[in-house]
Amino acid sequence: MTSTDVRTDAEDSGPSGYAAARLRLLQEEARSGPPRRAALAELTDDWLAGLFGAGAGELRGASLVAVGGYGRGELSPRSDLDLLLLHDGSDDKAVAALADRIWYPVWDLGLALDHSVRTPAEARKTAAEDLKVQLGLLDARHLAGDLGLTAGLRTAVLADWRNQAPKRLPELQELCAERAERQGELQYLLEPDLKEARGGLRDATALRAVAASWLADAPREGLADARRRLLDVRDALHLTTGRATDRLALQEQDQVAADLGLLDADTLLRQVYEAARVISYASDVTWREVGRVLRSRAVRPRLRAMLGGGKPVAERSPLAEGVVEQDGEVVLARAARPERDPVLPLRAAAAAAQAGLPLSLHAVRRLAATARPLPTPWPAEAREQLVTLLGSGRPTVDVWEALEAEGLITRLLPDWERVRCRPQRNAVHIWTVDRHLIETAVRASALTRRVHRPDLLLVAALLHDIGKGWPGDHSVAGEIIAKDVAARIGFDREDVAVLAALVRHHLLLVDTATRRDLEDPATVRSVAEAVGSPGTLELLHALTESDALATGPAAWSSWRASLVSDLVQRVAALFAGDVPEEPEPAAPTAEQERLAVEAFRTGGPVLSLRAQTEAPAEDSDDRGEKDEKADPEPLGVELLIAVPDQPGVLPAVAGVLAMHRLTVRTAELRALDLPDGVEGSVLLLDWRVAAEYGSLPQAARLRADLVRALEGSLDIAGRLAERDAAYPRRRGVVAPPPRVTVAAAASRHATVIEVRAQDAPGLLHRIGRALEDARVRVRSAHVSTLGANAVDAFYVTGSDGAPLPGDDAASVARKLEETLRG
Repeated sequence: MTSTDVRTDAEDSGPSGYAAARLRLLQEEARSGPPRRAALAELTDDWLAGLFGAGAGELRGASLVAVGGYGRGELSPRSDLDLLLLHDGSDDKAVAALADRIWYPVWDLGLALDHSVRTPAEARKTAAEDLKVQLGLLDARHLAGDLGLTAGLRTAVLADWRNQAPKRLPELQELCAERAERQGELQYLLEPDLKEARGGLRDATALRAVAASWLADAPREGLADARRRLLDVRDALHLTTGRATDRLALQEQDQVAADLGLLDADTLLRQVYEAARVISYASDVTWREVGRVLRSRAVRPRLRAMLGGGKPVAERSPLAEGVVEQDGEVVLARAARPERDPVLPLRAAAAAAQAGLPLSLHAVRRLAATARPLPTPWPAEAREQLVTLLGSGRPTVDVWEALEAEGLITRLLPDWERVRCRPQRNAVHIWTVDRHLIETAVRASALTRRVHRPDLLLVAALLHDIGKGWPGDHSVAGEIIAKDVAARIGFDREDVAVLAALVRHHLLLVDTATRRDLEDPATVRSVAEAVGSPGTLELLHALTESDALATGPAAWSSWRASLVSDLVQRVAALFAGDVPEEPEPAAPTAEQERLAVEAFRTGGPVLSLRAQTEAPAEDSDDRGEKDEKADPEPLGVELLIAVPDQPGVLPAVAGVLAMHRLTVRTAELRALDLPDGVEGSVLLLDWRVAAEYGSLPQAARLRADLVRALEGSLDIAGRLAERDAAYPRRRGVVAPPPRVTVAAAASRHATVIEVRAQDAPGLLHRIGRALEDARVRVRSAHVSTLGANAVDAFYVTGSDGAPLPGDDAASVARKLEETLRG
């Protein structure tokens, strides 16, 4: 069916004909994107024009005007119809009747309608008072009636906008900034709002408004395509959900990707991120130009008076060879020759970042168009300028994005293309892979005084996740890529080996510190063997902290920092020749000893709740980051429980805590020998918990329920199942299945079983029950939660207190995994 056939059906059949024609149009698989949006707008134009003509009768001096997105001729399947009924004020009664004849058929079809009835003077007055109204009128388009009335309003509104631009553009910029603060950045969000987030469709519309002011213009290259891409995604989202939504929820992404002919949801997100990045960068450049023009206009009259009317000459301050500052931007010097100076792009970028200034759009484009490629290996100056750029702190981000927008980064580092705009479907991560790498370098720049080779730290920060663009373990793939990149940019063989080791083992310290028994000499020796030298250990420690801080708030805390620091000290001592001895049992504190004796005396559990806070990190003042707080970090509550040694303690305690909606943040479990003169053993549990909702329960209630759980009179599993049935979980992203493995050679005294699963109420209770059913003893537990992921390690032995034989350990791990999957 052609567009003409669709319009004819709509005209012949009235509202019901329009509805049928609209449905057929939206179901046409051959037509999508801009052609479908234009056809839908044209179909709607004809229908509304018919409604206007049938209702206007003898009325003159009135017109129907499309504004906003409809005015631009961009109708998505569930878009609002933004309409203005314009009239000259000569017959208000007839205009009111006409409005009813247009609005009611639209409402009857269930279409969303944003409508107004105004004279030109009223429209201009409202626009002067409401910036959003004025923005909508900038896209006014005539539909029916008095064309002269519409044209007159459009001319007047554009004139008003241009005359008031010095006042209104700062208002528009502030509106965009407030929206970005609320909605976040489209190029990083896993469930982005395609319209409202920074870099979305609202920002693209704002750029059109700036261009209409004639005060400044956005970089045009790629902007129209980015906008079209976001509109295409929104169309598919509307058709998939059947709703007028702009939020690309996780559960809709696979279907939206399929409707657009894309490989998968990750490919969809990457395209969305790329489009958002183009719009965000264009916005940055445009608002910077607006500010420059407005400042120039404010200063120029005074300068002219001082200079006798002559045109002022812009001041240029040298920053580096071939690089100068002008008007608050970094530009190329007049004598600069990018075609003869292959290091100039990195030198200009480093100078801009060091000065905390943006690279001008003209400079970046000239560099991209004319700069020669660097030789392989890079000259020493190029490598030094890269390190300087990476070590400049927060300004590095904007400068890097400017280079990336013009393709300079992938020219310098071809492997960057695989991680560019790559999403990370992990609640712990708040950035895409490429931005996380730059953010890690920013964090590492604050730690360069802690290491002997800051250049290796900064380059390792840039490359540590470079393997995420390849299949398999990203640390293994990254090691290979890091070797190639490091050699290409001019590091010698020894430094290449260190960088490769840092990338390969960038997760080693935090994984070991949070999941292994640091008192076990085997733990320390395994880390020392992997790291190889004190210098690499020093760099790996700083890289670990930088990586975690750049990941998100859930990835680092003073508690994790203290564990990593403890591990590093032990490994450093081993490198220094201090061979760790078999650990002596840790001496209990006075409180632990008191609880243990009381538990043994009473024959039941004894517990203590105590609020805990984390002290601020020692080097927080050195980081220079506004989001680092000097106040103690709340960690939750320390829960100490002493119980006479008996089976079932771990699942009982975990189940009772889950029943009381207490989240377990860390958990340690060990056997405690009683003081001299008292025979027997007590299990000591030192856990840190936080209330999921509301306040903590009273210790007496926890103890009473724990007594019942240990006696077997409290059906924990049934109570948890009832609660889950009463409060079903919302549908969302499908979590990957749990994985249970046996860590090889992790300890000489116990078998270490690792559990990785989606965190959920009662998870630790289920694990504890499964281990009890397997008839193994839990010697210690190391529980860690990262966002929605639980990563737990359990040191278990047989009933004889020895590590499990290999086949038995594998069988326990397999049965535990089956239990959790079920």
